[in-house]
Amino acid sequence: MNLVDELLQDAPATPEAKLTGKDFQSDQDVRWCPGCGDYSILAQVQRVMPELNIPRHRMAFISGIGCSSRFPYYMDTYGFHSIHGRAPALATGLKIARPDLMVWVATGDGDGLSIGGNHLIHACRRNIDIKILLFNNQIYGLTKGQYSPTSEFGKVTKSTPVGSIDHPFNPLLVALGAEASFVARTLDRDPKHLQQVVRRAAAHRGTSFMEIYQNCNVFNDGAFFTYTEKESKEENVVFVEHGKPMIFGKGKDKGIRLEGFTPTVVSLSDGKYSAADLIVHDEKDTMLSFILARMSNLPDLPRPVGVIYAVDRPIYEAELTRQIESSVGKKGEGKLEELLNSGDTWSIN
Repeated sequence: MNLVDELLQDAPATPEAKLTGKDFQSDQDVRWCPGCGDYSILAQVQRVMPELNIPRHRMAFISGIGCSSRFPYYMDTYGFHSIHGRAPALATGLKIARPDLMVWVATGDGDGLSIGGNHLIHACRRNIDIKILLFNNQIYGLTKGQYSPTSEFGKVTKSTPVGSIDHPFNPLLVALGAEASFVARTLDRDPKHLQQVVRRAAAHRGTSFMEIYQNCNVFNDGAFFTYTEKESKEENVVFVEHGKPMIFGKGKDKGIRLEGFTPTVVSLSDGKYSAADLIVHDEKDTMLSFILARMSNLPDLPRPVGVIYAVDRPIYEAELTRQIESSVGKKGEGKLEELLNSGDTWSIN
């Protein structure tokens, strides 16, 4: 067993006293706009944390810049409020240096997919064992309402007064394209489902990417109400579960069927199709994960919500530690001077 495995084996040590959600609430006043979806995300994360049976000193929340990035202030754990877009880079460094810590990243669609896009995709491809909470409200909230990388085409904002002509990012496709080993979507206005996804992400070993539809009631109110509100949600969202057919609708009377590689909506009430004709979700199916993520770009299809993709593959910090231990074992303790003068060197007169 190497150092990483030993530290990870010790990580879920039982705290001296059983923790509750209140134990994860810091003494800082929560400073988000009244009605902001961030409150729900914070509350659900704080509710789930005690279930993990990990002491608070073994947790760290890292953020960049934006409304979502105030998250570390409100979690009574270790944390760091870093600079714009750099949270995945700092989280990567921390996880490599301290693999025994459970490291979370709180970021937004602007922070994570604009200036921080490069850091985000490399964290995903390396499969660093960090948990990424990406709050998507399709707007820049902290800087007062400019369009973001996920804002829809034609979005009128202070920075696009005649409408955005940018094609928006689909966060799920970004994470899948970067080969994150866990990709999911959940909703700020569905507390139970949000908690379920956070639990799954916490249990996953590798980069866990969670897109959270989050309402900014000041600068982009109602952006996701079609998918979050009681009167429209059931007709416009399909909750995917591993091993189960994709059924949705108020009367559970609709389903998703594949015609070749194209998903289509079919009726289950006219007798032509049954559950046996529908897509059965498989979290480990790479091709299916891309098909599901792409559904979000197609107006006639429901939005998939849930764990889209989850596979096991080696984590970066474990491979790095094995490489270091292998090198040290062969050569013994290294010396800095020898390292600096090894390989290709040259003298400057």
